[in-house]
Amino acid sequence: MGFADIFLIGIALSMDAFAVSICKGLSVQKVQLKHMLIAGLYFGAFQALMPLTGYLLGFKLEHFIQSIDHWIAFVLLAVIGGNMIKEALSKDEEEHDASFAFKAMLPLAIATSIDALAVGISFAFLGVDIVPAALLIGVTTFVISAAGVWVGNAFGSRYKSKAELVGGVVLILIGVKILLEHLGII
Repeated sequence: MGFADIFLIGIALSMDAFAVSICKGLSVQKVQLKHMLIAGLYFGAFQALMPLTGYLLGFKLEHFIQSIDHWIAFVLLAVIGGNMIKEALSKDEEEHDASFAFKAMLPLAIATSIDALAVGISFAFLGVDIVPAALLIGVTTFVISAAGVWVGNAFGSRYKSKAELVGGVVLILIGVKILLEHLGII
């Protein structure tokens, strides 16, 4: 798995954080640099830590399921992508909380990065060099989340569902690519 694949995974994983960041941007009267940095740091840090955690879990399990690891990676990415698409197409409205305090941001950062844990497990099965991959995912999420606060404040919620939809499709396509490569089709 190359830089471009991991970068695309980073973009796709950051779409939940982007959507939440847009909501955070909607909730403040005037966005400040500190709002963008707080969102970027929380979401970026957790998006980097969760693949590391998942990788360690996957590495421990690798010898048990090595013969089906490509199927597991495909299923995990397809399920995560499918859930993102489902959320994007859902008509449910989310509340907009203006707080950037620890007790407001920590649960959001954890919730938006759970899918990165599953991706980390997939990375262990695929033998991805996890430190650069996790850093790339974290930095990508930092930038996209910080921008999301600004976008939310400037443009409203027009892009939230589109971002989740694109992220879901990208994850599914990468899962299909992993499966097809392992099966020798591409």
